[in-house]
Amino acid sequence: MSSALDRLKHLTNKISGYETARKQNLKILQKLFGELDIDKKVAKFEDLFHFKAVNLSGVSLNEENLGTIKKGKYLQILAIDYDKNAIKKSKNISLAYFGRVENVTTELKEKVVEFVIRYRFEKSFMTLEHYHDMLNRFGQENE
Repeated sequence: MSSALDRLKHLTNKISGYETARKQNLKILQKLFGELDIDKKVAKFEDLFHFKAVNLSGVSLNEENLGTIKKGKYLQILAIDYDKNAIKKSKNISLAYFGRVENVTTELKEKVVEFVIRYRFEKSFMTLEHYHDMLNRFGQENE
């Protein structure tokens, strides 16, 4: 009984931690949304999540070399939009352009990388909620 209770407490703490991290993430993400002038391309913060994904050029997002610049490239935040009725289904939209990556300050580069990672963190929660809601359509069977 004690181990089941311990597992439940651990799970509850983990879920609570994720929700706290998510709320904090959204606050910082919204701040970066303004600081990086993305609000000039996307009128409302909430509309940012209508994009299929957000990516970046000029800097690595791989965990092993996160933030490493790609010389000769341009630092840019790109949104991937999807239109199922169009001939070309997806298209890249520039949300922010910062010029050659070698000329960008380390501080700005780090904010751009942070913005993309924070966006993806929130988007993953939204995806999880979406599929959870879809599973509810199947009902629940007792095992």
